[in-house]
Amino acid sequence: MPELNIDRRGLLTGLGVGAVAGPVVAAPGQAPTVAFLHGVASGDPHADSVVLWTRVTPGAATSRAVPVAWRALSGETVVASGTTEASPDRDFTVKVIAGGLRPGVDYTYDFRVGDVASPVGRVRTLPQGPTADVVLGVASCQLYPGGLFNAWEAMAAEPRLDAVLHLGDYIYEYGARENDYGGATGAQLSRLHQPPREILTLADYRLRHAQYKSDPDLQAAHARAAFICVWDDHEVSNDAWMHGAENHQPETEGDFAVKKATALRAYYEWMPIREPQGGLSLDHVNRSFEFGDLATLAMVETRLLNRDKPLDYETDMPVVDGRPDVETFRRALAAPDRDLLGQTQRDWLKGVLTASKAAGKPWQVLGNQVVMARVNGPDITRMASEAQIEGLISGLPEAVQPGIRQVIQLYKLGVPFSLDSWDGYPAGRERLYAAFAEAGVQPIVLAGDSHAYWVNDLKDAAGARRAVEFGTSAISSPSVGDAVAPLPIGPLLSANNDEVVFCDQSAKGYLLLTLTPERAEAKLRSVSTILAKPFETRTVATFVVTRDEGGITAPARR
Repeated sequence: MPELNIDRRGLLTGLGVGAVAGPVVAAPGQAPTVAFLHGVASGDPHADSVVLWTRVTPGAATSRAVPVAWRALSGETVVASGTTEASPDRDFTVKVIAGGLRPGVDYTYDFRVGDVASPVGRVRTLPQGPTADVVLGVASCQLYPGGLFNAWEAMAAEPRLDAVLHLGDYIYEYGARENDYGGATGAQLSRLHQPPREILTLADYRLRHAQYKSDPDLQAAHARAAFICVWDDHEVSNDAWMHGAENHQPETEGDFAVKKATALRAYYEWMPIREPQGGLSLDHVNRSFEFGDLATLAMVETRLLNRDKPLDYETDMPVVDGRPDVETFRRALAAPDRDLLGQTQRDWLKGVLTASKAAGKPWQVLGNQVVMARVNGPDITRMASEAQIEGLISGLPEAVQPGIRQVIQLYKLGVPFSLDSWDGYPAGRERLYAAFAEAGVQPIVLAGDSHAYWVNDLKDAAGARRAVEFGTSAISSPSVGDAVAPLPIGPLLSANNDEVVFCDQSAKGYLLLTLTPERAEAKLRSVSTILAKPFETRTVATFVVTRDEGGITAPARR
């Protein structure tokens, strides 16, 4: 049964988002005419400070900086305030750190240019000392043309939300043609990408971020709670790695390093995130957060800093006598030097986890982009006849049919479901599990990217439990389950993979993670549609992890 029927207009008005201040004409000598068209946001909360963000839209083209006042309030009392500038050098975005705050306290904040006020946002600082519980929203993969951001509206309406973890794919780089990713749905909903082409330049990336943050549902979520963010691949380009990407063509698009730097510059301008300190480059986004005596959150980077080039079935699978040479491919996949994190980041993470364990905190949480579990592809030939499978394939776009046929045959041979996940880097995963063991922890791993819900029991090559994993589905991006419905791909994956406790490859939504000293509870929250309003929100499943003498327990459904 549905649990919640969303009243979008009432929600946005209550958060201050529905009444975005319109432009006013300034008197001579005053600030230029402006508006706050992209809402407000907060991020990277600490116990005593938080990042506050907005973007000032000038009323006319200008090369002048715009003076901006900001404030943070506890009730009616201003506890922090200041002035800054919205500069064209940063696309008129504003990012300040409000300091001198108290731990575990709710604040409101806003910005002002002359007589024009921004919407009001809410933020809660991190707790210190004894902490009874923490509630975190977890989300990823929000394709603007892919559907309405109903899941953000639903998350903003949750009765308790201390912070939001965004695990990447905040924007997508694709164009606006009907055959571009999500283009057909985008045309149906009048939500096509701007600029209407694959983004490459700084102006392109800035405009794409602006388009996404123009969405009122996303604005409502940002105004509701602080975001703790990390990118995945689409903030730059599809299936990115250290030195390239599947969707980057050097011969026509230039040096990937330049593209990456351009994309990250726009990302740091438009996101409420603290910027790397101590001379570190922009791709050093790994950082940690302490939730009192309850939990440590470590956000890692698995895309642009240390990821080796991914292998691909089409180009890297040897064929001998007309048959795939799976064993040779597996040996290449298991090469000991293949990695996602790199030694420096892994050492940093082990230090964070070790310190958390030494402080007596019961929970360590890893904000990670891609699925960590061992997951072999589903053999759908066990569930459907050859005629049924061919009928399914014939209903797909003609361009993808040969690849689908190839993958179906490969999955029969027991190869990984996704080479873009940790399954593409098994030696690196074992090194990470060894770091968990050396730190004496069994963390909760969070994952995005896959557009599916996952509950996984993570074990090393020797079969020892090293962590549990909760994967969140997409806000609006297409899923494998969408493409191959009505085949139950999720149940098939869980039935045929020992580490997969639960998988739903169709539902769209987010995850709510509640931590107490005794238990961790993950609610998989789904919206009924991303194609219309109103909509309903339901809990697909709830799983709980507790502790016993041997460490954490396997996820149990409630």
